[in-house]
Order: sequence, then structure tokens, then C-alpha cells
Amino acid sequence: MTQPLSEIARDRDINYFLISFTDLFGVQRAKLVPAQSIDTMATNGAGFAGFAAWLDLSPADSDILAIPDANSLFQLPWKPEVAWLPADLCRVDGTLLDQTPRVVLKRILEKAKAKGYQIKTGVECEYFLVDPSGEDISDPRDRSSKPCYDQEALMRRFEVIREICDGMLALGWGAYQNDHEDANGQFEMNWTYDDALITADRHAFFKYMVKSIAEKHGFRATFMPKPFSHLTGNGCHTHVSVWDATKNTNLFLDAEGELGLSTLGYQFIGGVLHSAESLCAITNPTVNSYKRINAPVTRSGATWSPNTVSYSGNNRTHAIRIPDPGRFELRLADGAVNPYLLPAVVAAAGLDGIENKRDPGPRYDNNNYTDPVPADKVKRLPPNLLDALRCLEGDRILSPILGEPFISAYLKLQHQQWNDYSSHISSWEVQHTLDC
Repeated sequence: MTQPLSEIARDRDINYFLISFTDLFGVQRAKLVPAQSIDTMATNGAGFAGFAAWLDLSPADSDILAIPDANSLFQLPWKPEVAWLPADLCRVDGTLLDQTPRVVLKRILEKAKAKGYQIKTGVECEYFLVDPSGEDISDPRDRSSKPCYDQEALMRRFEVIREICDGMLALGWGAYQNDHEDANGQFEMNWTYDDALITADRHAFFKYMVKSIAEKHGFRATFMPKPFSHLTGNGCHTHVSVWDATKNTNLFLDAEGELGLSTLGYQFIGGVLHSAESLCAITNPTVNSYKRINAPVTRSGATWSPNTVSYSGNNRTHAIRIPDPGRFELRLADGAVNPYLLPAVVAAAGLDGIENKRDPGPRYDNNNYTDPVPADKVKRLPPNLLDALRCLEGDRILSPILGEPFISAYLKLQHQQWNDYSSHISSWEVQHTLDC
């Protein structure tokens, strides 16, 4: 039996709880609940007006309730009197709100479990530390043309990096390395992979923690896919493996398989590649996302982001690479991706690949930046958000798995975002067409 949250609060000196949910655009919404009221909220849920978040609800819809997951509690390392609880959304009649990202993920993982599978994931969340205005990186001395792994630039931000890493260690995530990434002002911090839902909750909390600690130090952290046109963008590389749900053995691992990957693993990759264009609508969910993928060469000499629907061995120029036996890395997603929808859509595509025994096709080991695979051999990634949305709209594989309520709500809101963007007149347009 789960220990009552009020007892946990007493034992850990927690005074307040953030009951939090993540909406369809990845925005975290929360209510701050005093510890003496938390057991009631845990049972009955915290009430929200659904129209106030990106959930495709109207002001006429009844309230929604956020039911916190007491098994996934994060005590804020930088503010230990507060704990964060991810929540699932339901209506007042008790039925789950089907378009809730965490609910979508949990249902897909249940489908995988019914087939005997447990999906495990790990994420590499890249972010920039910028000045409070967001117009420039936070470190004026970080100007090298190849800043990746730069020791001095890393250590000039040691106080921020240390506090975030200490937080992950205190939370028991198994944090194991931190580095300065390929762009000036960009960093990455890694922790151990786990069950996809555990990783998704940690991913959501990580973004909140990074932004909060950066602000505490006078900086601003951004996971924006492409905040600077001349620098490498923020990726969210995702490592995936499928395990036996009862025996806890890695079903992707095969010592006799090519690159140490089993037939099941290649079928999963086949499913991801088959649906890659539709996947982009979720893994690359903003207008800005498409300035990261298919991008021209950056200042460092490589974008480190994919441009084709292809896979390779230990080669970072393709959408998927197989760096080690028993897993693969999807390099498509960016920093704006919803922490729950990312594993949900990858799992949906991969399960389709297994069910239909999809062949991923040939592996390409070329440098895809300097010697690209011919266009008649592989598909290109969508060039913009609208094209990706149209791919998802016409998709007949992912939609049934992800669920019609989610698909319709997501597409409706994303099309609204595209229309809002399209109605905006940019400085580039004025500069180039004012004299027409």
C-alpha cells in the first residue's frame, strides 16, 4: 500500500506539493497544494478549467481533475520544502481525458505490456544557457568555432551544472556525465535509461529543474530547437530498447545479429522509419523545429541533426544510429518535444513495425552531410510543420494506436499554431518586399 502523501510530507519536511500536468504543447500546468490538504487532493484530484490549457476544451466544458501519481514524487532539490507530482487528467465523472499526453503514453505502454514487452528509453536533453533577454548566450567568452566539450567554457558554468547534476544524483536518477555541447552556450546532461514512463516523468521534471536553477543563477535556459541560426540546435536524442516484461531481458540484444541487434529490433526500427514523416509532427512540434532538421551547415561544420529517413551504425548523420548492441538512438526529436508524446509516438511506430514485421531496408554508412544518400533511395524529412501535420493527418497507422481523441485535438491545435505563425509579418518579409 502506498504511503499517504501527508506522511511522506512529514517524514521529508515537505510543506507544499505541485500537482502538475503537461498539456498538448508541452506546457506544464500546476496547482500548489499545502501538505495538510494533499491527501484529499490525491484522492479527489486538483480541479482545473480545461480551456485554460492546450487541451482542445472549451469554456463550456466541465472542470477537469488532475490525479497525482504518488509513485512518481520529485522533491525539488533546490527548494526541498516543495515536491512535484505528475498527474493524469480525468473528467468529473472519473473517465480519463484521452488526449492527455501522459494518459496517451500509459495506454500505449499497456498495449506493449499486453504483448509481453516493456519499452525502456533514455533521453539526451540539450539546452542553451542564455542571457535573461534570450538574445545572446550567457557566456560572452564562449565564442570558439568548435566549442564541443570545451573544458573552460564548461567550467565557467560549473555552479549551474553542478547544482542540476547534484539534484539528479539526489533524486536517484543515476546521472553520469555533463558536457558542453556543439553550439556556443549549449550543454547536455545525461542520466540512466529506465522504463519509458519513468524517463518521461524525469524528462518533464528535468526541463523544469534546469529552467528554475538557471534562473536562480541569473540566466535563462532554453530548449528551443533552433534559437540561433548559425549554431547547432537543441536535439533530444532518444535511446530505445524493448525488454521482456516478465523476464527483464533485452529483446533487442542479439550477439549474432548485425551490430548486435535482434530481428525484433530491426522490425521496430522499420516501423519508426515507415512512419517517420508523420512522427515529425510530434517529435518536431514547432515552426522553429524545421530550422534544426534539414538545416544548412552551422558554424561548427555540422548540424548534428538528420535530413533523411535513414539509419546507420555508429554514425550521427542519419535519423537513427545503432551505437551499441541491444539499442538504437533516434536523433530526430528536438528540445521542444513533449516528454510524454515522444516515447508514445516512437512506441506506437515501433509496435506497428513488430506487428507487421517491417523491413528497415539497407543501412547507410555514408556521411550524410557531405555525401548524401540519393533522393531516389530514401525519403526526405518534411521541410516544415505544415507538411508534417499533413503527413500525420493522412496517417492510418499511428492514429488508431495513439487514439482519435488525441489525434484530432493535437492536429486542431497545431493547425491553429501554424495559422497564427503564417499571419505574422516577419522582419525578413519587410526587408525583402517593402519596395515591391
